[in-house]
Order: sequence, then structure tokens, then C-alpha cells
Amino acid sequence: MASLKDISTKIGGVKKTSQITKAMNMVSAAKLRGAQQKMENFHPYAEKFNATMANLSSGATGDYPLMEVRDVKTVEIVVVTSDRGLCGSFNANIISMAEKLARKYEAEGKKVSFVCVGKKGSNYFRKRGLVRKAYRDIMGTFQMFNAREIAQDIALNFEASEADEVKVIYGHFHSVARQLPTTIHLLPVKPVESEAGVDVAGQVADYIYEPSADEIMDVLLPLYMNVMIYNSMLQIGASEHAARMTAMDNATNACNDIVKELTMIFNKARQAAITGDLMDIVGGAEALKG
Repeated sequence: MASLKDISTKIGGVKKTSQITKAMNMVSAAKLRGAQQKMENFHPYAEKFNATMANLSSGATGDYPLMEVRDVKTVEIVVVTSDRGLCGSFNANIISMAEKLARKYEAEGKKVSFVCVGKKGSNYFRKRGLVRKAYRDIMGTFQMFNAREIAQDIALNFEASEADEVKVIYGHFHSVARQLPTTIHLLPVKPVESEAGVDVAGQVADYIYEPSADEIMDVLLPLYMNVMIYNSMLQIGASEHAARMTAMDNATNACNDIVKELTMIFNKARQAAITGDLMDIVGGAEALKG
């Protein structure tokens, strides 16, 4: 059995770890409020933008490079993860989904490349040598111009026929306790088939565009990509803090359980030491009597 000093040292170390995990939980909770607010503020804009794109694309007649449908021989997967860890299996789930999708395409004889947004995904897929471009150390302070840069690079690669299809994988924020890896189709932009004059909400709407719908589509298609990439980054920002908050709460509870177990071991060891001392005293007294 370990000595009382060793057990006491372990208890002190676990208590310090518990203080750290509790502090990290509180920091993540504070950051989550800000990240969730940004995500919720952007949601109405993204929703209306998508509704407008649905209305425009359903009647599109022009020839748009980002809507060009080709035989899929090369696929690019945009993996959006966090820069930091200590958030449970959050990043691992996203990476696992990206790996499964890549294996599926490779089994079909298609070439796969990755664009990694966030250090965790970049570090993992760099070992496989499939990363075409990596954006590291931006998830903590990203802005719309970061999403624009990423979207422009993906669009240029698609227009140059280096990729025939683009998918985006990120962690979708459902709630503080639930963040699920999600795959969305990015390129080519698919026109939304809908009944004429009916919008996404099912309400009758007849839009008149000035200038023409085709001219607006030329401008909105690149912006649509910006919105999709930025929205996925916002989702990751909120999901990361929620996952870390949950992970640190679980770690704190685990530390408390370990402290209880070590305290019981410490008490048993102390009682055994006291019993041993008493036995020595009694044995010495009996020897003196003899």
C-alpha cells in the first residue's frame, strides 16, 4: 500500500486539476454566450439569403461557372474544426465523418483533396498528404474576410476544373449538449426547384428584380459561398465552446470522484498505520511485564 504522504500528494494534485478544469468550464461558458450570440445574429441573414438564392436559382437561365455540373472525378472536402482541443470527441467526430466520406469517394475511383479550416483537422489530414490548403490559427478571431478568402480559393479551384464537386463538413450547433458533425453540398451550386411564386416559407411571393435576375446571380453566387463558409465557422465557434464546457464539467466531476476514492484509501492507510502503532505499543508493554 502507498504511504500516507504519497496518497496525500495525489489528493492535492487531483484537487488542483479540478480547480483548473472548473475554471476552464467557466471561461468556456462565458465565451459560448458571445459565440452563440454571433451565430444567432447571423442566422436571419443567412436564412433570407438562402431564400433569395432559391427564388433566383429556380428561374436561372444564364451560364454560371459555379453552377457547372461535370462528371465527378475529383472531390474537394472542406473540413472545419477548432484550433484548440480539450473539447471531448467534438473534433474527432468531424474528422471521422470526413475520413468516411473520403474513403467512400476513393472506393468509387475518385480523387480526394482536403481544405482544412482549423488546426485540428489540418494536423490530422496533413499526415495523409491530401491537404491542398490549410487555414490554421484563425478560428479564435475569424471574421467575414477570412470566410471570403477561403471561399474565393475554393471557387477558383473549382473553376479551374481542379475539383468537380465540393463538400463542407463542420460541427452543427443544435444545443449546448448536442453538436453533430454535418455534411453540406457547396459546389456546384444546385438550382432549387420550387413552384413559381412560392417562397421557402410557403407564402406566395412574386419578386421583381432590378437589374435582371441573371446579373444579380453573377454577384450573389460568390457571396452565397461566403455566407455558407462563414456560417459553418460560426457553428464551429459556438460548438467548440459548448463541447469544451461539457468536457471540462465531466473532468471536474471525475476529479471529485477520484478525490473521494483517494480519501477513502488515505483513511484506510491511516487506520492501518494507527493499528500497527497500537500493536507495537501493546506488544512492548507486554514484553516489559514479562
